[in-house]
Amino acid sequence: MSTLTKQTLSHLDWLEAEAIHIMREVAGQCERPVLLFSGGKDSICLLRIAEKAFRPGRFPFPLMHIDTGHNYKEVTDFRDKRAAELGERLIVRSVEDSMKRGSVVLKSADESRNKHQSVTLLEAIAEFEFDACIGGARRDEEKARAKERVMSFRDEFGQWDPKNQRPELWNLYNARAFKGENIRAFPISNWTEMDVWQYIEREKLELPSIYFAHTRPVVRKGTLLQPVTELTPAKPGDVVEEVMVRFRTVGDITCTAPVESTASTVEQIVVETATTTITERGATRLDDQTSEASMEQRKKEGYF
Repeated sequence: MSTLTKQTLSHLDWLEAEAIHIMREVAGQCERPVLLFSGGKDSICLLRIAEKAFRPGRFPFPLMHIDTGHNYKEVTDFRDKRAAELGERLIVRSVEDSMKRGSVVLKSADESRNKHQSVTLLEAIAEFEFDACIGGARRDEEKARAKERVMSFRDEFGQWDPKNQRPELWNLYNARAFKGENIRAFPISNWTEMDVWQYIEREKLELPSIYFAHTRPVVRKGTLLQPVTELTPAKPGDVVEEVMVRFRTVGDITCTAPVESTASTVEQIVVETATTTITERGATRLDDQTSEASMEQRKKEGYF
């Protein structure tokens, strides 16, 4: 009788292996890729996958964050610290600089800068001549993202056409693009929010503190909680409450809402995620509430 035993891979092993394969395909097929790293949980997973794909060597691409200038300090501090720990190059390009150049013009001083990240991203792609951007978007986040291929083609104007995408057969990925065109690659596209948290738990990945339960002043806006900050002060008539919350996603302060939670550890967040009935972006994003197709329209304009 054979003494060999059959090894069974867990679903996280399969997802990780697929993501490593995709990341190596990008590195192999593209000349100047870049990994988008915001300090959020999804891009933190991408960094671990990049470590497993390319260590002990350096990453074959720099890291880049498109900063609105309105991100939580806990997150940007974590971003800088993590990039330094890895010894990898971090490029930060800001919407503020696009505003100074005149390529971004706000309709009003308090308009959210989030959607204008598209302009700054396209400017950064042109500046560094990146031919591929590796991002942490997942299909389960939002229906426009569910339409994306793993390697999603953008034309010379940074535009995405959801009705004219390249076929992807099995694990054959096509990252070919002419100069000026661009590929957006999503190695964890097949992951769910639960997969991300279970991977963070398994890999013992460090996170910004705002992912865990803490008390914060908020104003209720329908089903969402608007954090009270210098950028988002309470308005006359608003009722400010001190509520135990955590963030399921991190992003621009003006459009990212926390959720009520007492989960203070990754293990508790995994349990909480297993029982929630509201999608991640549905519970946390004020900017996705404007219309049914708001994300799809922004992606057509060059958004992640």
